[in-house]
Amino acid sequence: MQRRRVGARTGEGRAGLYEEITSKIIGELEAGRVPWVQPWGTQATKAQLALPRNATTGRPYSGINVLILWGA
Repeated sequence: MQRRRVGARTGEGRAGLYEEITSKIIGELEAGRVPWVQPWGTQATKAQLALPRNATTGRPYSGINVLILWGA
């Protein structure tokens, strides 16, 4: 009598996963983007990193509020 492991991989979902990833890559290429090139040289990445500020008063946030905002 053979015992089958509950978490054993059977490969059933792999084909679907490969198709999903392939279709995402093709969609990016058709939209004119190269998904494997990172945008490190873009203007957004050259922006100065600073503490978040209150939009009304301009005062920088402090303490745990900074971590909460960065996490969001």
